[in-house]
Amino acid sequence: MTREETLRLRVPLERVLRSGHPWVFRRALRNAPRSAGRVVAVKGRDGRFIGRGISDEGAIAVRMFTTRDEPVDRDLLAGRLAEAFALRQRILPPDTNTYRLVHGEGDRLPGFVVDLYGDYAVLRFDSPALHSWLPTWLEALMPLFERLGVRGAVARVPKDKDFGVQQVWGEPPPEAVTVVECGMKLVASLWHGQKTGLFLDHRESRRRIRELSEGCRVLNLYGYTGGFSVAAGLGGARKVVTVDSARPALELATRSWSSNSLDRERHRVVASDVSRYMQALRDDERFDIVISDPPSFAPSQRTVPRAIRAYRKLHQSCMQHVDEGGLYLAASCSSHISPDLFETSLRDAARATGRSATILETWGAAPDHPVLPVFREGQYLKVCLLRIGR
Repeated sequence: MTREETLRLRVPLERVLRSGHPWVFRRALRNAPRSAGRVVAVKGRDGRFIGRGISDEGAIAVRMFTTRDEPVDRDLLAGRLAEAFALRQRILPPDTNTYRLVHGEGDRLPGFVVDLYGDYAVLRFDSPALHSWLPTWLEALMPLFERLGVRGAVARVPKDKDFGVQQVWGEPPPEAVTVVECGMKLVASLWHGQKTGLFLDHRESRRRIRELSEGCRVLNLYGYTGGFSVAAGLGGARKVVTVDSARPALELATRSWSSNSLDRERHRVVASDVSRYMQALRDDERFDIVISDPPSFAPSQRTVPRAIRAYRKLHQSCMQHVDEGGLYLAASCSSHISPDLFETSLRDAARATGRSATILETWGAAPDHPVLPVFREGQYLKVCLLRIGR
């Protein structure tokens, strides 16, 4: 029997780890793990046991799974999965068959995500080391898959700074699947889409746009597969423009619009870089609602100053094209951008444009993306809804 590897802290993180923080960084350890993908024990500077996790090979040396003296095995994973499923049964809205079943750290299964798209599941591993646990994960997931009627699963694994997709169980999903969110039909590609196919974390944002769009002209920037656009259309928008640089995503946006029996004359898709599109707009062209949900501008802490400048420039451009009294929904998906920094970029943009801006609401990811109180890094999504005046 292989002896369990023990790692010792060299910095005072005992309290935060015992409180449930799921990451141990390599620089915080006296001795780094010998290999990745193994169960390791973590002890404090005084040699007292803190918990167990799975070793990794990047900056995060250990992903902590428990602070109890218990094994990290299929039974532990199955128990956590059952808890995650019970939570979703309580919080999911009706007429919804696509959602996040497992949200990694928030469900105390760090580095591991499961998203459901109707009859299919997408597993995502944050590192190859975690992917080595695939057989154990699948064994633990089988009871849930059977209960939910899942017919097949694919996995997304880090590959060359992106994610590769592979069939791992059951039937392969079709090139495009149609799912339902709060009664709204959305078309997604589980093979080629961003994230796991859709931005499921924006469910509350789409619901809010649907409630606010009656009779509005709506501009959806970085529109991807058109979730916000469809929500606006179902909410009664009289004109919706979806802008994205990816033509395949816009094709799915068009299919989603049609799947909801919406008048195609009310929807226009534009394949363009957002900055180029905004520069080409006439100065007097205005919308009642502008939505801006760009990809992360700050992939690391080092890039935060540059990202803030980019957000400020984007907000300024968007605010200039919101009609008086109209709404601007601005989002950031970067965990390195704090809510205060993001709101500061909005304030500075309003000042630069000479427009008044009032924050009406703020929110984050949908509740099937839970966050541990000790894990601030999990609060990555920030959404602000503003009223833009003169």
